Amino acid sequence: MAPAPPPAASFSPSEVQRRLAAGACWVRRGARLYDLSSFVRHHPGGEQLLRARAGQDISADLDGPPHRHSANARRWLEQYYVGELRGEQQGSMENEAVALEETQKTDPAMEPWFKVVDWDKDLVDWRKPLLWQVGHLGEKYDEWVHQPVTRPIRLFHSDLIEGLSKTVWYSVPIIWVPLVLYLSWSYYRTFAQGNVRLFTSFTTEYALAVPKSMFPGLFMLGIFLWSLVEYLIHRFLFHMKPPSDSYYLIMLHFVMHGQHHKGAAQAWPAAKAPGCLLTPKPLHLQAPFDGSRLVFPPVPASLVIGVFYLCLQLILPEAVGGTVFAGGLLGYVLYDMTHYYLHFGSPHRGSYLYNLKAHHVKHHFAHQKSGFGISTKLWDYCFHTLIPEKPHLKTQ
Repeated sequence: MAPAPPPAASFSPSEVQRRLAAGACWVRRGARLYDLSSFVRHHPGGEQLLRARAGQDISADLDGPPHRHSANARRWLEQYYVGELRGEQQGSMENEAVALEETQKTDPAMEPWFKVVDWDKDLVDWRKPLLWQVGHLGEKYDEWVHQPVTRPIRLFHSDLIEGLSKTVWYSVPIIWVPLVLYLSWSYYRTFAQGNVRLFTSFTTEYALAVPKSMFPGLFMLGIFLWSLVEYLIHRFLFHMKPPSDSYYLIMLHFVMHGQHHKGAAQAWPAAKAPGCLLTPKPLHLQAPFDGSRLVFPPVPASLVIGVFYLCLQLILPEAVGGTVFAGGLLGYVLYDMTHYYLHFGSPHRGSYLYNLKAHHVKHHFAHQKSGFGISTKLWDYCFHTLIPEKPHLKTQ
């Protein structure tokens, strides 16, 4: 017989108040306590919204207004559970259990997502690299990959290849912005010589001269075209549904994008967080998304970027294609930086980036088949893939 699970930790109201006074952000749901200290900076509604609710019961907030939190958001909350509040009246706990049951009845799709993941009984062995395991999930893969966890992911056995699959966010501007500047200056000088012409491959009589005044327009065209490429890649490549009987296509999907939706936490060496009165665990989860896999690593990015450059050079005159490419490359840098900020930044409430962050978090937690724009929602408007705005339904 398996040993009984250890009893949940319990905290008196005074113990909770001490932690709040030290700067921690603890909230409760009935008698259940959650430490959201490492999550507040990344909350899509902003840090102050959670800080204002520190020490309070958030049961009503989960059901709204302003919106009803998704099943994955509720499942995510359970991963921050730390124990029970002592001294809470039994009736309060019973009311919470009734509220939870009613919520599940209101939306049956939520039911399988309320329980915390049992790492020993999950579909994969989290002690081993995941890439070689996910292909065996078959028809269970699509549901599994869209249930995010606060746990670091390892993809490869090789430390070298694993390292190449990660990068820090600032590697993107450090590597690619100098190339954008070099290409821009180089192709502008070519335009200034007055020798750039369109359609010379088809005719010399009607070839059109391209003056240097066209350079800014071509550069901006590249940025604009990147936003479309970003949307198309995200929608049709990253969010393709691999056949359940294709081991290798499931692996390909997971390494391209599935791991980003599944993996959510970066493990750091044990350290006592500021304001934390508890001794840290061997691995301390500092953030709700793996920051090392939020931007495209330089080595695979170089291969993809090289293919785009060659295609433009084949289609357009060198200076024209190169200028469009330079603009598109800057668009890619802005896209990757925006994506990182949407996960880790705290934009001002009501700002453009705040709305983008809320839009992207909904994509992760509730609407994986819509909301594909990252740096802009323009193409979601054009192709009717905007995340639907559902009317608020509060559980009674």
